[in-house]
Amino acid sequence: MAQAREHPAVRTATAGGVVGLLLVGDALFLFAQRVFSLGATLPFLFGTVLLALALRRERVQAWLDVSPRRRWLWRAAWALVALWMASVAIFFVFLAQHLQAAAAPAAAPAAIMVLGSGTPGGKVSPVLERRLELALSRARAYPGIPVVVSGGRGFDEERAEAQVMGDWLRAHALESARIVQEEASTSTHGNFVLSRPLLQRHGVAPASPILVVTSDFHALRASWIARNAGYTNVSAAGAPTPLYIRFNAWLREYFAFAAGWALGEFGEKNV
Repeated sequence: MAQAREHPAVRTATAGGVVGLLLVGDALFLFAQRVFSLGATLPFLFGTVLLALALRRERVQAWLDVSPRRRWLWRAAWALVALWMASVAIFFVFLAQHLQAAAAPAAAPAAIMVLGSGTPGGKVSPVLERRLELALSRARAYPGIPVVVSGGRGFDEERAEAQVMGDWLRAHALESARIVQEEASTSTHGNFVLSRPLLQRHGVAPASPILVVTSDFHALRASWIARNAGYTNVSAAGAPTPLYIRFNAWLREYFAFAAGWALGEFGEKNV
């Protein structure tokens, strides 16, 4: 009995198993660091599928040998994967070109707003610590202005992110009277919307110059969302993202941009 011919698509699946192993390994490392973002979970799922296809390549080949239609569907599925990966690569180039450095704003800000990130176990994550370090340096450069820390409590968090952020700033000698905690938001858009009344209580209007401190990969989208939320004079300072999580953070941002366009978070309007 003649041996079934191995299709090029099956060899592709075998090579994809190597990619899958790398993706799963990277995701497991991040899970061990208590990073459970979309940018970590999606590569884990995609890598698991690639590994499964590689381990079952004989069954894949038998399935493909049944009919030309199946081989066509197989090629079409991989073509869609290739198109998606190309769109991710294009987005990464776009994001790299628009990373906002932690440069001083054109005018002295009336307030500083720090956007929250993960606080696993009630502690500041490495990504959030970089934001807080940058915010602290800017707060010292502009003494007296309020510093809003914005972030609610996630489903896996023991305390609101703003509480953890406020404690970190106080522990690093920022005056308590300057710290304003917004503890209810669960999204970037919510950060800006729910911080508006707190800023206004401190005499800072949405038209006042606001310095937003976030991560470098997030600065562009945060600026767009701020304008959508009614802030007309906002600038963003981007803290560097730790290298070990950078790829995953950018991938998460890819989906966040897509969701933002779908939800209309980037248009200019007052709320």
